[in-house]
Amino acid sequence: MSANGLISHLSPYTVPDILDHLEAILRTKNITIFARIDHSGEAAKVGLTMPPTQLLIFGNPKGGTPIMLAAPLSAIDLPLKALAWQDVDGKVWLSINDPRYLQSRYDLSDEVLKPIAGLEALILEAIA
Repeated sequence: MSANGLISHLSPYTVPDILDHLEAILRTKNITIFARIDHSGEAAKVGLTMPPTQLLIFGNPKGGTPIMLAAPLSAIDLPLKALAWQDVDGKVWLSINDPRYLQSRYDLSDEVLKPIAGLEALILEAIA
């Protein structure tokens, strides 16, 4: 599933489990985990209900900094994010910004994009 510069893959795991799995993969690759936001958990704290939805924010300054130097506005999209969410049918998805979309959005060269070009491969590894 792909729309508006986003790539979404169906996950066989629950929302928390898929992000746990992705986090473990990222840590083995020395990628920094900056934050994990539990949108549905925060909604519950104020009496609202939403399907499980969590956001993982991660990256590597060695790869992200050259992108931001080449295109300062790219800092709005960095660090990278992965959204695990459950749809109305109970299916769990893992979604990311498509690196090719970011390349087009900020007119980045293949060389500058290279550090994040493999992002989808990490997502596919996480859902395997």
